[in-house]
Amino acid sequence: GVALVHPSIDVHSHMLCEAWLDLIREHGAPRFTVREAPDTGRTWVHLDGVRFMFPQPEMFDWEQRLAAMAAAGVDMAVVSLTGPNVYWGGEQVSAQAARVINDHFARAQARWPRRFRWLASLPFEYPALAIDELARAQEAGACGVMVLTTIAGRPLTDPAFAPVWADIARRRLPVFVHPTVCSCAGMEEFQLATSLAYHSETALAEARMMMDGFLDRQPALELVLAHGGGTRASLTHRLDRCHDAYAEARSKGSQSPSAYLHRLRVDSVVFSDRALADTIDAFGADRVMFGSDFPHAVADLAGTLARVDRLPGAVRDRVRGGNAACLFGIDTRGAPPR
Repeated sequence: GVALVHPSIDVHSHMLCEAWLDLIREHGAPRFTVREAPDTGRTWVHLDGVRFMFPQPEMFDWEQRLAAMAAAGVDMAVVSLTGPNVYWGGEQVSAQAARVINDHFARAQARWPRRFRWLASLPFEYPALAIDELARAQEAGACGVMVLTTIAGRPLTDPAFAPVWADIARRRLPVFVHPTVCSCAGMEEFQLATSLAYHSETALAEARMMMDGFLDRQPALELVLAHGGGTRASLTHRLDRCHDAYAEARSKGSQSPSAYLHRLRVDSVVFSDRALADTIDAFGADRVMFGSDFPHAVADLAGTLARVDRLPGAVRDRVRGGNAACLFGIDTRGAPPR
């Protein structure tokens, strides 16, 4: 077989805990409710009555997660809280939900330090509390921050969040940007939110950050976009064309959208060798990292890693673990031998 230089580090991996689920059961209403979907027999988190997220058993059981990682050949996971994260319930509940999940992840890292790292969730809507929780989470071992593409319906570029972004950048913590539910009509059917809308949500958030001047205002911020950057790679030239054609598209950003690509990183949650190659072509081999989206139903833990392992040697080593180790400050010398 081919020698693998870097351990595999999955940067897009989700976990939950019962205490977080209990909080959303108690305080998520009226928008978020937890109930069984009759046609599936499964318990779902619903948003405005539409199923949003299915808390699979694999999201709660660390031993089960380790077994799945071993079966797929995954050495380490950087775990995070999926949507709706902690953006619900009001000030105190949001802060409590962040503490609960961050403490849960910190305990897992302490128990399995060679297998898990984690991203902090923050009560972003309440900047003072978010900054306090960020300090606490970093002290507890967080190697980055998790954020959704919108925060309770507000864009990431909202001026109210500027103090939080500034503190994240000051601490030099990378930020993983994951899509959340899309309000587009029809997306509640056929799981179109997962297959299509999430990608558009990511591209929309990214384009806003470019055109709003956000990336100019936060030059030290390191962003990782989920799902290969969504639809962003295929829209690069269209965004540039619109930047040239419409004055409002260039009213705030100092450069064309494509000029900001070097500021962004993405994961490898794409589902063909061609799509992965295109993602690497668009963002660069040093800015793409192995990710799986496990354990959501759409995830393909072994298949996503296998696509990475089919890349040419030096590119493969960077994507499967080298880039993530560098970005998140992970010492892989103690990783399990392959």
